Amino acid sequence: MGVFQPEVSHDSQSSSRSYSLRWEQVNFRVLSLAGVVSIAIALLVLLYVHGQSSKQIVLVIDGTVHTFETRDSLLSDVLTKEQISLQPNDEISAGLSDEIQDGDRVIITRARPLVLTADGKTRTLHTTEKTVGQAISKQGITLKGSDKVFPSLNTPVSANMEVKVVRINKQTVQRTQNLPFRVIKTADPSLTKGTVRVAQAGKPGVMIQHIEKIYQDGKLSSMRMIGKEVQKVTKDKIIAVGIKPKPIPKPVAVVATTTSKSTTTKTTAKSSKVSASSNNVASKAGVDFEYKKVIKNVSMTAYSSEEPGIGTRTASGTRVTEGRTIAVDPNVIPMGWWVYIEGLGFRRAEDTGGAIKGNKVDIYYDSLSHARNFGRKSRTIYVIGPVKPELN
Repeated sequence: MGVFQPEVSHDSQSSSRSYSLRWEQVNFRVLSLAGVVSIAIALLVLLYVHGQSSKQIVLVIDGTVHTFETRDSLLSDVLTKEQISLQPNDEISAGLSDEIQDGDRVIITRARPLVLTADGKTRTLHTTEKTVGQAISKQGITLKGSDKVFPSLNTPVSANMEVKVVRINKQTVQRTQNLPFRVIKTADPSLTKGTVRVAQAGKPGVMIQHIEKIYQDGKLSSMRMIGKEVQKVTKDKIIAVGIKPKPIPKPVAVVATTTSKSTTTKTTAKSSKVSASSNNVASKAGVDFEYKKVIKNVSMTAYSSEEPGIGTRTASGTRVTEGRTIAVDPNVIPMGWWVYIEGLGFRRAEDTGGAIKGNKVDIYYDSLSHARNFGRKSRTIYVIGPVKPELN
């Protein structure tokens, strides 16, 4: 008899193999997923550990360097931990929410209060700029022309500094000045002594002065003459004075009497000359005058109203006039007295000066260039008195 063999069907074997394959595929997927998850967890752990590792950062506060060791990740956390506060106008080179990295350098510039006065208003502002010029420029203040800033634009900003912007405006105006004519007496040999006639009528001149007015913040601060021009030339009045001797009438008396009179006349003339000599009489420019004293080797300089700060009003209250006004030491030449200066003529002591002491005299000229060209000279002066001598 043969052995009974259980019948193995083909379908049973096929089903077993299919189950085995499916199990292997599922198991591989599970293992792959588990591996991926493990790697992700490891990366997260590494990132966390890296984030919690110690970092070194540098903070520069108003130029002072501070180095910190920290495990914080945000800049705001570091500042809070180090008790570093920021004011609204302070500047920082990084954002507070930025993550910090090892070796980062953060710069903090503190805003400083500054009192600014400009255009009639005073206000306190906070700035991080280094100089006054940068600070006012950031505020939108524009400087024009001759505007001034105190202190200067390149001055470093300090806390509570007071800064003032002064607006400068210039205006040029014209001023008319009358020029009085002089009265000049001249000797006329065609006229007899005692006869006077007007040879030329005098006419005053007119000068136009260009005056620059300077205003600071709308208020007049100073003014100066920047130019002048003669609109009408002065015409001096000339008076002719006769010097021709009068005819001597023929004597009627006897010769002896005539001789006596002639002798008497000569004696009187001689006596008159002696008297004149004893009274310090001098004859200059056709004028005989008595003088109080003579000062030799007087140091002469010149000045002009065109110089800054001089003006046109003298110390005695008169207006400076070329050809008349001189500055003197009142202890040497009294104010208001007339003098005769060799080579220059008659002048009147009307002004003084800080440098005019002793035997020194300053001659006034309208033109600054003429005054400068005068230089320094040495002359003899005859001190006359309060009345100007007239032509003989």
